[in-house]
Amino acid sequence: MGRNKPIWVTGFMSGTSLDGVDAACLLTDGVDISEFGPSAYRPYSAAERQILQSVLGSWPGEPGLEPVAVLILKAHLELCSQLPPGELIGFHGQTLSHDPQNFRTHQLGSGAQLAQQAGVAVAWDFRSEDVARGGQGAPLAPIFHWALARYKQMQEPVAILNLGGVGNLTWVDARLPPEQGLLAFDTGPANAPLNDYMLKTTGQPYDAGGALAASGRVDQTIVASFLQHPYFTRAAPKSLDRDSFGDLAGLVAQLDPADAAATLTAMSVAAVAAGAALMPVTPKQMWISGGGRKNSEIMRQLALNLPMEVIDIDDIGLDGDMIEAQAFAYLAARVARGLPTSFPATTATKAPLCGGKISLPETKL
Repeated sequence: MGRNKPIWVTGFMSGTSLDGVDAACLLTDGVDISEFGPSAYRPYSAAERQILQSVLGSWPGEPGLEPVAVLILKAHLELCSQLPPGELIGFHGQTLSHDPQNFRTHQLGSGAQLAQQAGVAVAWDFRSEDVARGGQGAPLAPIFHWALARYKQMQEPVAILNLGGVGNLTWVDARLPPEQGLLAFDTGPANAPLNDYMLKTTGQPYDAGGALAASGRVDQTIVASFLQHPYFTRAAPKSLDRDSFGDLAGLVAQLDPADAAATLTAMSVAAVAAGAALMPVTPKQMWISGGGRKNSEIMRQLALNLPMEVIDIDDIGLDGDMIEAQAFAYLAARVARGLPTSFPATTATKAPLCGGKISLPETKL
């Protein structure tokens, strides 16, 4: 593959919300975005989500991982067959555990096996090197957010918020090089606690459109208690595991379902508001991506509680469902070129770092 010319890359993302796998094609040289290509989505069935949830918190070598790895590989290969072949794949795998304070992170899934079976080179294991060198290993999408702001020719800072299982916030000034124009961190729990509560209480995987939360009343005492968590006083950059905050659903267990959903939603928004205060300059806009933007109650509360215009990223011509998959396509191109994928102000690594490794189809397993 050419080292400096744009190439077509397919990026995959299976996030902490455990809803399924996103795949997106991107034409890029690892610096600029030339073209957005087709995308696809492979949902996990209820049974598959249960299998994935059963191994959350696991580390390599623990029992029960092999059938889950088979499921992850199968889902990604199914998506490969739905998209035009590219020169490179960016494979994130499924995060099961993330503990950067103890220099470890675990994304289940073998890029070497995917390369062998898909017949395409695969860039993968994006987080391990960053964590091994004392970084947080997350978030990794900020350098792609910088590219998005360049693509949209932004002449002032902007914030980009991804609301998946965990919330990730990037402050970006694309007029500056990434070493100077980025600050990024996880804001706190986003969809994961609400989704877990909904599945356990109602049998539904999420609060569709935020309808249940909108019908309830927020317990402000619980939200205030949540904001006392020491994570919110830590300086950025910083990152979270999906379950870093423990059982938030337990805090609302005594509330009726509508009030519980409203309170869990308010927690997610309060975490974003706390994070917004850490940005070096308050931007005029915050672009919202990820599944949380489809929750009208989350969007309403964000608009009420943030000091900037809140914009669904779809409304500026980008695909809010595929930002993270596109990000891992972009990161793969950067790995192929030896360009940094994380920075001191995004993961707290001591210097710009090119994480990830590349497996070729002919590599022997």
